Amino acid sequence: MAIPAQLILSFFLIFSFSTTALADDEDCVYSVYIRTGSIIKGGTDSIISLKLEDAYGESVEITNMETWGGLMEPGHDYFERGNLDIFSGRGRCLDAPVCSMNLTSDGSGTGHGWYCNYVEVTMTGVHTPCSQQQFTVEQWLALDTSPYTLT
Repeated sequence: MAIPAQLILSFFLIFSFSTTALADDEDCVYSVYIRTGSIIKGGTDSIISLKLEDAYGESVEITNMETWGGLMEPGHDYFERGNLDIFSGRGRCLDAPVCSMNLTSDGSGTGHGWYCNYVEVTMTGVHTPCSQQQFTVEQWLALDTSPYTLT
Protein backbone atom coordinates (compact mmCIF):
# COMPACT_ATOMS: atom_id res chain seq x y z
CA MET A 1 0.00 0.00 0.00
CA ALA A 2 2.90 2.36 0.70
CA ILE A 3 4.33 1.98 -2.81
CA PRO A 4 1.33 3.50 -4.64
CA ALA A 5 1.35 6.45 -2.21
CA GLN A 6 5.05 7.01 -2.95
CA LEU A 7 4.38 6.82 -6.68
CA ILE A 8 1.60 9.36 -6.40
CA LEU A 9 3.80 11.67 -4.33
CA SER A 10 6.64 11.30 -6.86
CA PHE A 11 4.25 12.06 -9.71
CA PHE A 12 3.05 15.26 -8.03
CA LEU A 13 6.62 16.37 -7.29
CA ILE A 14 7.70 15.83 -10.90
CA PHE A 15 4.55 17.57 -12.15
CA SER A 16 5.12 20.60 -9.92
CA PHE A 17 8.76 20.95 -11.04
CA SER A 18 7.80 20.67 -14.72
CA THR A 19 5.03 23.25 -14.28
CA THR A 20 7.48 25.64 -12.61
CA ALA A 21 10.00 25.14 -15.42
CA LEU A 22 7.34 25.82 -18.05
CA ALA A 23 6.12 28.94 -16.25
CA ASP A 24 9.64 30.41 -16.33
CA ASP A 25 9.63 30.29 -20.14
CA GLU A 26 6.35 32.17 -20.56
CA ASP A 27 6.28 35.76 -21.73
CA CYS A 28 4.70 38.66 -19.91
CA VAL A 29 2.87 41.58 -21.46
CA TYR A 30 4.39 44.98 -20.78
CA SER A 31 2.37 48.16 -21.18
CA VAL A 32 4.38 51.37 -21.22
CA TYR A 33 3.11 54.96 -21.12
CA ILE A 34 5.64 57.69 -21.90
CA ARG A 35 4.83 61.38 -21.46
CA THR A 36 6.92 63.90 -23.40
CA GLY A 37 7.22 67.32 -21.79
CA SER A 38 5.39 70.33 -23.20
CA ILE A 39 8.64 72.33 -23.26
CA ILE A 40 9.41 73.99 -26.62
CA LYS A 41 11.63 71.67 -28.69
CA GLY A 42 10.94 68.91 -26.13
CA GLY A 43 10.07 66.33 -28.80
CA THR A 44 12.43 64.10 -30.76
CA ASP A 45 12.67 61.86 -33.82
CA SER A 46 15.41 59.75 -32.23
CA ILE A 47 15.03 56.05 -31.50
CA ILE A 48 14.11 55.53 -27.85
CA SER A 49 15.02 52.34 -25.99
CA LEU A 50 14.06 51.14 -22.53
CA LYS A 51 15.66 48.70 -20.11
CA LEU A 52 13.49 47.44 -17.24
CA GLU A 53 15.06 45.78 -14.19
CA ASP A 54 13.80 43.98 -11.10
CA ALA A 55 15.29 43.80 -7.59
CA TYR A 56 17.29 40.68 -8.54
CA GLY A 57 19.10 42.43 -11.39
CA GLU A 58 17.14 40.58 -14.08
CA SER A 59 16.19 42.79 -16.99
CA VAL A 60 14.19 43.14 -20.19
CA GLU A 61 15.53 45.37 -22.96
CA ILE A 62 13.43 47.05 -25.62
CA THR A 63 15.74 48.45 -28.29
CA ASN A 64 13.14 50.49 -30.19
CA MET A 65 9.92 51.41 -28.38
CA GLU A 66 8.03 52.40 -31.51
CA THR A 67 8.67 49.22 -33.53
CA TRP A 68 8.38 46.95 -30.46
CA GLY A 69 4.86 47.93 -29.59
CA GLY A 70 3.65 51.39 -30.55
CA LEU A 71 -0.15 51.45 -30.19
CA MET A 72 -0.94 54.90 -31.53
CA GLU A 73 -2.76 55.40 -34.85
CA PRO A 74 -0.88 54.85 -38.14
CA GLY A 75 1.33 57.81 -38.99
CA HIS A 76 1.52 58.98 -35.37
CA ASP A 77 4.67 60.95 -34.58
CA TYR A 78 5.98 59.44 -31.33
CA PHE A 79 7.85 61.37 -28.61
CA GLU A 80 6.62 64.78 -29.69
CA ARG A 81 5.96 67.73 -27.39
CA GLY A 82 3.07 67.07 -24.98
CA ASN A 83 2.39 63.53 -26.25
CA LEU A 84 1.32 60.63 -24.08
CA ASP A 85 2.54 57.67 -26.15
CA ILE A 86 1.32 54.15 -25.40
CA PHE A 87 3.21 50.95 -26.11
CA SER A 88 2.52 47.29 -25.43
CA GLY A 89 4.49 44.18 -26.23
CA ARG A 90 5.73 40.87 -24.96
CA GLY A 91 8.94 40.13 -23.13
CA ARG A 92 10.44 37.69 -20.69
CA CYS A 93 8.72 37.75 -17.30
CA LEU A 94 10.85 39.18 -14.51
CA ASP A 95 10.98 37.34 -11.18
CA ALA A 96 9.95 40.46 -9.24
CA PRO A 97 8.18 43.73 -10.04
CA VAL A 98 10.01 46.30 -12.16
CA CYS A 99 11.87 48.62 -9.78
CA SER A 100 14.27 50.51 -12.05
CA MET A 101 14.51 51.59 -15.65
CA ASN A 102 17.01 53.09 -18.05
CA LEU A 103 15.58 55.24 -20.82
CA THR A 104 17.95 55.96 -23.72
CA SER A 105 17.86 58.05 -26.89
CA ASP A 106 20.17 57.13 -29.77
CA GLY A 107 20.57 60.84 -30.60
CA SER A 108 19.63 60.38 -34.26
CA GLY A 109 17.43 62.57 -36.40
CA THR A 110 16.90 66.29 -36.46
CA GLY A 111 16.32 67.79 -33.05
CA HIS A 112 17.73 64.86 -31.12
CA GLY A 113 17.09 66.46 -27.72
CA TRP A 114 14.07 65.06 -25.86
CA TYR A 115 12.40 66.08 -22.61
CA CYS A 116 10.65 63.19 -20.86
CA ASN A 117 8.20 63.79 -17.99
CA TYR A 118 7.60 60.21 -16.88
CA VAL A 119 7.46 56.53 -17.79
CA GLU A 120 4.79 54.21 -16.39
CA VAL A 121 5.21 50.44 -16.74
CA THR A 122 2.76 47.61 -16.12
CA MET A 123 3.85 43.96 -16.28
CA THR A 124 1.47 40.99 -16.22
CA GLY A 125 1.50 37.38 -17.31
CA VAL A 126 0.15 33.90 -16.69
CA HIS A 127 0.93 32.86 -13.09
CA THR A 128 2.61 36.26 -12.60
CA PRO A 129 1.11 38.93 -10.36
CA CYS A 130 0.40 42.24 -12.08
CA SER A 131 2.80 45.02 -11.12
CA GLN A 132 2.84 48.71 -11.98
CA GLN A 133 5.52 51.33 -11.47
CA GLN A 134 5.76 54.99 -12.42
CA PHE A 135 9.16 56.59 -12.88
CA THR A 136 9.39 60.38 -12.78
CA VAL A 137 12.07 61.49 -15.24
CA GLU A 138 11.62 65.29 -15.69
CA GLN A 139 14.90 65.51 -17.58
CA TRP A 140 16.40 66.20 -20.99
CA LEU A 141 17.97 63.34 -22.91
CA ALA A 142 20.26 65.48 -25.03
CA LEU A 143 23.91 66.29 -25.64
CA ASP A 144 23.37 70.03 -26.03
CA THR A 145 21.65 70.75 -22.70
CA SER A 146 22.09 69.70 -19.09
CA PRO A 147 22.67 66.95 -17.94
CA TYR A 148 24.38 66.35 -21.36
CA THR A 149 23.55 62.66 -21.61
CA LEU A 150 21.32 60.47 -23.80
CA THR A 151 20.42 58.08 -21.00
